[in-house]
Amino acid sequence: MGVKVKESAVDILKARDISIVPGSINRGSLEQPLEISGTRASHDHRHDPHRINSKIPNHHKIITSLTAGAVAGAIAKTTIAPLDRTKINFQISNTPYSIRGAFNFLSSTVHREGFFGLWRGNSATMTRIVPYAAIQYAAHEQWKRLLNPENNRSLKPGPRFVAGSLAGVTAVTFTYPLDMVRARMAVTMKEKYKTLREVFLKIYREEGIRTVYRGFTPTVLGAIPYSGTSFFTYETLKKAYFDHTGKKEPSPLHRMCFGALAGLLGQTSSYPLDIVRRRMQTAGVTGHGEDYTGIMRTLRLVVKHEGIIGGLYKGLSMNWVKGPIAVGISFTTFDIVQQQLRRLPMFHDDDR
Repeated sequence: MGVKVKESAVDILKARDISIVPGSINRGSLEQPLEISGTRASHDHRHDPHRINSKIPNHHKIITSLTAGAVAGAIAKTTIAPLDRTKINFQISNTPYSIRGAFNFLSSTVHREGFFGLWRGNSATMTRIVPYAAIQYAAHEQWKRLLNPENNRSLKPGPRFVAGSLAGVTAVTFTYPLDMVRARMAVTMKEKYKTLREVFLKIYREEGIRTVYRGFTPTVLGAIPYSGTSFFTYETLKKAYFDHTGKKEPSPLHRMCFGALAGLLGQTSSYPLDIVRRRMQTAGVTGHGEDYTGIMRTLRLVVKHEGIIGGLYKGLSMNWVKGPIAVGISFTTFDIVQQQLRRLPMFHDDDR
């Protein structure tokens, strides 16, 4: 009788694809827990971002992407704010860039304005970068969804680049005036502009409302290669890691490295247009209001007076330091924050 009961129990376990590891049941004791195969697999599935995303309705995806993007942008930009201000200072001037010159600028800024003067304009940066990063990351996910109707784990290379480019263009379109204000505050003394509101009012009164959008076209054109290359590189490296390691998610350190390389390539691909937009944005406060009036005119003047390397790529070496740091932090922070948010039951759709 006992033998039959034992056999029927084993049959039931087999029917449910549950295997008992030898030794998990000791003789004379049933208090030891059973180790059931498949538990680890189900645990992995619960932490698989692709499976988690499939349980979340689209409006919750937008909310979590906006939130994670805002956090990622704020942390990344605050980290490299002093280097960003130094870069902008060289971009908008005729002074040749050098490492010594960069250190001199940082030193003189601390001497004139104090240590936290290195973060002057960072409030304007946060006002811009928080909505910019939030919109960019949320738009990227939505563009990927539209370009991937089969809901595959990853896009093909072409659509992967297009999704990144469109995300950048979307974010620039919605936040450009804030970028203009940030650039003005970064290259002027406190006496010129004290608050964001004052920047807008002075530009409106002294230069006209159209000035707020000066440099918009090169910014959009620059966003196409920059965002396209950055997102394409990062997504491609994550996919390669996933395929190479047997479907494992990359660690935060790996994400930082992937993001750093993505930032390096993205910054390099769009840097000349970044020079042009900065010159056009700050022309009103640098004495070049009549010079930098269009993309081609600005390009010609920069090349004529400063050369290609010394002009269009001025400060690029600093971007090779700050760009990878910022983009690496941004991508890593976004992924981690988004995944943590999406594990919360409040964002899940139980019917899926």
